[in-house]
Amino acid sequence: MDVEALVAIDVHTHVEVDGHGHLSLPEAHVEASSKYFAADHRAPTLDETAAYYRERRMAAVVFTVDAEAATGHRAISNDEIVEAAAEHPDVLVPFASVDPAKGRTGARLFRSLVDRGVRGIKFHPSLQGFAPNDRSAYPLLEVAEELGVPALFHTGQTGIGAGLPGGGGIRLGLSNPMLLDDVAVDFPDLTIIMAHPSFPWQDEALAVATHKPKVYVDLSGWSPKYFPPQLVRYANTLLQDKVLFGSDYPLITPDRWLADFAELEIKDHVRPKILKENAVRALGLGREEEP
Repeated sequence: MDVEALVAIDVHTHVEVDGHGHLSLPEAHVEASSKYFAADHRAPTLDETAAYYRERRMAAVVFTVDAEAATGHRAISNDEIVEAAAEHPDVLVPFASVDPAKGRTGARLFRSLVDRGVRGIKFHPSLQGFAPNDRSAYPLLEVAEELGVPALFHTGQTGIGAGLPGGGGIRLGLSNPMLLDDVAVDFPDLTIIMAHPSFPWQDEALAVATHKPKVYVDLSGWSPKYFPPQLVRYANTLLQDKVLFGSDYPLITPDRWLADFAELEIKDHVRPKILKENAVRALGLGREEEP
């Protein structure tokens, strides 16, 4: 990947369908999420995602969510994501998703995926039905810390299950970012990315990110025009080296996100950090070229 040639790195994009048309989530959850985001979109293939980002001179972190134990729905294969990234190494950065319920077996799987080129792991505590500090994901996190790849956690409210009876079984409290403070203590060398403005726990997310040196925040899932003022203030100051561009593609496109970000009161010297420089460091991109 030619990092210098990129204008931005989107650290948060979803693989919603595999090569056989299988969706990443149960259909009822997909429909609820689309309604929540007021989005009428078709799930792009990995090849289409690569073409989309290549046209914009951006790279994209791509992942799915393995929540088989909680939902009974078969996950999209990590193998397919790894293979697509190998075919499009100029624009796709593959992350794995392994259900914490798979325990040590899942940890061995994750290790093998990193050996094949995976650059991180994605968790969705509310969807996967675990608390980040309940230790169920610790075998996976041990591998991530050992191999030097980041762990990205959904935080805050989610559109998945919104409006369904009982919220589709989704427990919002499992995605309180304060739970990640324990993870940051237990894994001090692990890079942690807290995804999304963490409504209704924005202040908790900012507290963890300012206190723990290897905790980052990605800005996906919201249009920047809706960012809470304290998030903008911290992005401009104390967290200017720890805030990352993320869109939540395809539910929110980088075109829409970047257009609204251009109107946000972000300092000129901070913008390139958020759009690319911080992600290069957090993801370890270019590390293989270092002497």
